[in-house]
Amino acid sequence: MLRIGMLTSGGDCQALNAAMRGVVKTVLNNSKEPVEIYGFEDGYKGLIYGKFRLLTGKDFAGILTTGGTMLGTSRCPFKTIREPDENGLDKVEAMKQNYHKLQLDCLVMLGGNGSTKTANLLSEEGLNVITLPKTIDNDLWGTDMTFGFQSAVDIATTAIDQIHTTANSHGRVFIVEIMGHKVGWLPLNAGMAGGADIILLPEIPYDLKKVIEAIEERDKRGSRFTIIAVAEGAISKEDAKLSKKEYKKKLETSKYPSVSYELAAQIQKKTGREVRVTVPGHVQRGGSPCPYDRVFASRLGAEAGVMILKKKYGFMVGYKNREMVQVPLKEVAGKLKTVDPKADIIKEAKLLGIHFGD
Repeated sequence: MLRIGMLTSGGDCQALNAAMRGVVKTVLNNSKEPVEIYGFEDGYKGLIYGKFRLLTGKDFAGILTTGGTMLGTSRCPFKTIREPDENGLDKVEAMKQNYHKLQLDCLVMLGGNGSTKTANLLSEEGLNVITLPKTIDNDLWGTDMTFGFQSAVDIATTAIDQIHTTANSHGRVFIVEIMGHKVGWLPLNAGMAGGADIILLPEIPYDLKKVIEAIEERDKRGSRFTIIAVAEGAISKEDAKLSKKEYKKKLETSKYPSVSYELAAQIQKKTGREVRVTVPGHVQRGGSPCPYDRVFASRLGAEAGVMILKKKYGFMVGYKNREMVQVPLKEVAGKLKTVDPKADIIKEAKLLGIHFGD
């Protein structure tokens, strides 16, 4: 009997169901022994507190195009995973016990950066673990692409597309705030695809004067409007000089709900232009996965299924140079794939006339 545990952890995204389906279909179609699939509910919480259900192949039928996750998800921060819960329960020990109680041969975890750190911890504790790279931020080290990213790019791009006509009609400056706290892959790609005039990323601290200069330059050329794609983690050069503690205090005491609203107020005050902010928010995580993500997540799942059958554990299934690769979890955990300010895509965007506020 081959027993597989499965969970989805962290923020949800499109194609989680498609990826799980890929794993299960591959194993069921190719295993020479009976297979049992245990789905843990609400991420690592399900593994900690023994909340699971036995799944069959029928549970994975018809879910290729369904967004979200059939198992539910939650955030269990890695920084507190070693701390006992409110009842004194050792969370790591509880996960190990539930794993062994079900006599699992392996655990498949679909998650992003923080979730992968916990998966690596469990691997170091002796559990057989395989992970799949899930995040709309595309910030996992060791893979060129994560599933959920392209679907989020499509949605964020559509939001920017929709803004063009109203921005032009009213002659306004529009700020579209795109998800991305620490890395800017999503706002960068959506901004370029949506024809944004200015893109502000966490990796490239912006100068307010440069942003205003870019707006005024467009005005002189006769452009009625300016569209700025702003990562939710974008930061000014002044704020980038603050310590983490100082910057956190500033955010906590700010009268603005996000950097986009602060930037809007600054631009309006200094230029007299009408500025509006649009925040697509969690819409970027929702809905059906795009065709690319359906195929990509299915391929990742199939590769994970093969690894299970070959008993190859302790790896994340990644994607490098258009090929599936197996990356050791210890090499992935704790590393972010950020946008290099000197990357070719930044240089090419600047050649197109896009400003980054630097």
